[in-house]
Amino acid sequence: MLEHFTITTTDAVAVVVATSVLYWMFVIMVRLIGQRALARMSSTDLATIIVLGAVIGRASLGYTPTLVAGVLAIITLFTMQAMAGGIRRLVKTAWPLNNPPILLMAGMEFIDENLRRTHLDEEELWPKLREAGIRHRSEVACVILEPTGEISVLRRGIPLDRSLMLDVRGIDHVPEDFFASEP
Repeated sequence: MLEHFTITTTDAVAVVVATSVLYWMFVIMVRLIGQRALARMSSTDLATIIVLGAVIGRASLGYTPTLVAGVLAIITLFTMQAMAGGIRRLVKTAWPLNNPPILLMAGMEFIDENLRRTHLDEEELWPKLREAGIRHRSEVACVILEPTGEISVLRRGIPLDRSLMLDVRGIDHVPEDFFASEP
């Protein structure tokens, strides 16, 4: 019965190494694929995430998962998360770990190149526009895919503060008259 709760030193090292490698592989894949992997999920995205979680969990815990292996994997994941936060603070920017925000729509126009880059399409933006209370495309100043995977919808009417848009990839597509005039 004790074997269901304990783990050998070799297996413990294997759990820590496997969990660490899988964590950083996931971070790299999200960085390569983009924020789309973090955006609101369709049913196929949800299925992918469930399978991904099962594969990572099984690979992390080894052939016969035990309580100690699970605890080690959790501790390792939180340690990797803390390390990622340390890297962000050390580098003073999130670019090694996160994609920058990217413009998807400027005014009434979709930015096709950025939609392709982020693996999104126009149909996936319609619900976000409706959720933001947009009744007509002419109400849109810009739509941005954030590093978190969330989609921000900014309305026309109040001029945009340019300093809030400095890191947004493709912001040059937004018409100049949408921005506040510099004092």
